Amino acid sequence: MIKKILFVGLCTLLFATNLLAQKKPDFVSFINQQHAWVDSVFQTLSPKEKIGQLFLVRAHTNLGQKYIDSVKQIIANEQLGGLVVFQGGPVRHANMFNQYQQVSKVPLLITFDGEWGLGMRLADSTVSFPYQMTLGAIQNNSLIYDMGRQVARDFLRIGMHFNFAPVVDINNNPKNPVINFRSFGDNKENVTIKAKAYMDGMVDGGILASLKHFPGHGDTDVDSHYDLPLLTFDKKRLESLEIFPFRELIKAGAPSVMVAHMNIPSLDDTPNIPSSISKKVVTDLLRNELGFRGLTVTDAMDMKGVKKFFPNGEADVMAIEAGHDLLEISENSERAIALIEKSIAAGRLSQADIDHRVKRVLASKLWLGLNKGTHVNSNYLYEDLNTASEQSLVQRLADASVTLLNADRVLKRFDTKKETAVVSVGIAQAQDFEIGLSNQLTNGKNFFIKGDESEEQLNILLKEVKDFKQIVLAIHDNRSRPRSELTFNEATKAFVHELAGKRTLTVMFTNPYALNAVDVHRSGSLIMCYQNESFMQKAALKVLLKQLKATGKLPVTISKRYEFSDGK
Repeated sequence: MIKKILFVGLCTLLFATNLLAQKKPDFVSFINQQHAWVDSVFQTLSPKEKIGQLFLVRAHTNLGQKYIDSVKQIIANEQLGGLVVFQGGPVRHANMFNQYQQVSKVPLLITFDGEWGLGMRLADSTVSFPYQMTLGAIQNNSLIYDMGRQVARDFLRIGMHFNFAPVVDINNNPKNPVINFRSFGDNKENVTIKAKAYMDGMVDGGILASLKHFPGHGDTDVDSHYDLPLLTFDKKRLESLEIFPFRELIKAGAPSVMVAHMNIPSLDDTPNIPSSISKKVVTDLLRNELGFRGLTVTDAMDMKGVKKFFPNGEADVMAIEAGHDLLEISENSERAIALIEKSIAAGRLSQADIDHRVKRVLASKLWLGLNKGTHVNSNYLYEDLNTASEQSLVQRLADASVTLLNADRVLKRFDTKKETAVVSVGIAQAQDFEIGLSNQLTNGKNFFIKGDESEEQLNILLKEVKDFKQIVLAIHDNRSRPRSELTFNEATKAFVHELAGKRTLTVMFTNPYALNAVDVHRSGSLIMCYQNESFMQKAALKVLLKQLKATGKLPVTISKRYEFSDGK
């Protein structure tokens, strides 16, 4: 029944959001048509400069002026197609973009990994939205569409055009070291619905979005940044699960697909070949079988998952040979361009194919309006990227994700006037949840457990806490990214198990998979908040104080006790 409801929801969302996308022409159709501006620019490019349009170079403003100047020189010399932007500051980024655009014959396509907005790379100076796993719990998908629109506004304001998001990998491996909380969950229909909302918001807002990581990076236990993952699934399994969101979203007009570095023998049995540089994956499967006509882009070409077995620029040539439009972060773009020229001369690559891809990249820039100017005004940029309305949207997303598990009786009986022990595990001092709760309690006491205390210390604390009439247990994952495993020692885990009884209200500011890392299932009420950020702590406090009803549903199956879509 749940699957049927999700499928109907998906169909409804696809229809509704397609009606909204009327402001610009359909991107995929547009880039496959002839345009006078594209032809005129194309004619001005030398053979090397045409190849250069297929490359995206890494850009930072946190590595010093020497680094900024070195990239500027590369752009001027090689006339590359665009940037992949990393850490720095908004104003410094805007100034850098203006400098780089001035030395480029063709407007640069500026791309960015912004799965949770600009804050993914510019965490200290811009807004971070909730992670996709958190969004996977939300039942009102229009909120995710609104997030996409806001992300588009932020991108355009700072001078960027292309977001490498959403992640449409189905995270059905809790031990996945690279996707995990970046996924909308482990249900293919829910992942597709959420990704569609986010994608449409961005595209309707005037930027490009890219589905990633084709053909699906959700069931791996190897991080392709450091090695080449091996997927042993047969094609039938891949088509029914991993490829499902890509297939449905391609039908719905996805502008771009990023291809992952994974070895998948059922799709290409060439020894050690990454999917990102496999013609059987990029052209035969993605282009021909799935009918994708948008932009294809590699995952970063400096990752060990692709260069381990194909070093010294061979992977770059193979990526073009596979059928890609854009190569992200070649180790050495000058070398790669020279190798591609040699491959064209030798007949290994077709000049006509290269020209076709260059024109698609140029048409993408035309669709984005880059022919009309690219200058970024840095006045009030910080203020424009940190508005009250954007912060309000972040909080509404957080509020909508909070998930109530177990029974609700302890939550209903929670009384701020009762003597209350607030036991916080994973932190050494009060955070927003504890501060806000303390302000509401008439008679409360805070206890903080870092997670490395001795059994003797914890037994003494346990005796004291159990004398309180009301117990709130808050589990924090205070790391920068929420992981499936928690770093508490065994004594702390035993303490949590003992404390999380029928009269305890437990709040988890953790990855949902952490429900397998600590035993809190006996808790009278259990509030899952997915991550430790301030906006989630504020949302949890609202639920505890009965200012907000928890409406989120688990986006993943944790165990037989806690399954996908559970939530009161």
